[in-house]
Amino acid sequence: MRILVAEDERALADLVAEGLRERAMAVDVAYDGAGALERLAVNEYDVLVLDRDLPRVHGDEVCRRLAQRGEQVRILMLTASSGVHDRVTGLNLGADDYLAKPFAFDELVARINALGRRTGPPLPPVLEYAGITMDTARRQSFRDGRYLPLSPKEYAVLEVLMRARGTIVSTEELLERAWDEHTDPFTTVVKVTMSKLRSKLGDPPIIVTVPGSGYRL
Repeated sequence: MRILVAEDERALADLVAEGLRERAMAVDVAYDGAGALERLAVNEYDVLVLDRDLPRVHGDEVCRRLAQRGEQVRILMLTASSGVHDRVTGLNLGADDYLAKPFAFDELVARINALGRRTGPPLPPVLEYAGITMDTARRQSFRDGRYLPLSPKEYAVLEVLMRARGTIVSTEELLERAWDEHTDPFTTVVKVTMSKLRSKLGDPPIIVTVPGSGYRL
């Protein structure tokens, strides 16, 4: 999944982003509402983790504008206000879920995963294709019963390919789904990660390079 964290407490925002990246998510960060809207206008996100009390453009206004634009991104609103009235107001503005501060990081991850499953056709928690099994809840992968010790980025790339189920995934799409906005589009990170992933998957080779198009299982 690709996530946008909009939070003005920089230490908290960076901590959340780093933790989500360790869970194989691609994460961008905005420290105010205006920055969040700018990123949402140019990037496609699965989930927006939105602090309600943002500077420049308030989190409530961010919700309103996204609703007006018909954006499909799922919104998890964070706030120090945990009263029923505040939760109802946030949900009525267009938020899909609501989490009060302080929060447990594992709960945040669980809520993000739940929202991410709602951004497209329903998918099972365990993905199986071509002898590969991915337990997306436990972040574990196996090939023919053999455990695959994947890095977060390798896991993210394999998950994108698994969800494609044999259709071609372009390099651009992999950069969009598995990396964040700071990645140079002309970088070789996809090739390098793909090489490491192929090595860990072992023989017989299962990832096919389609010249000029991308990769597929």
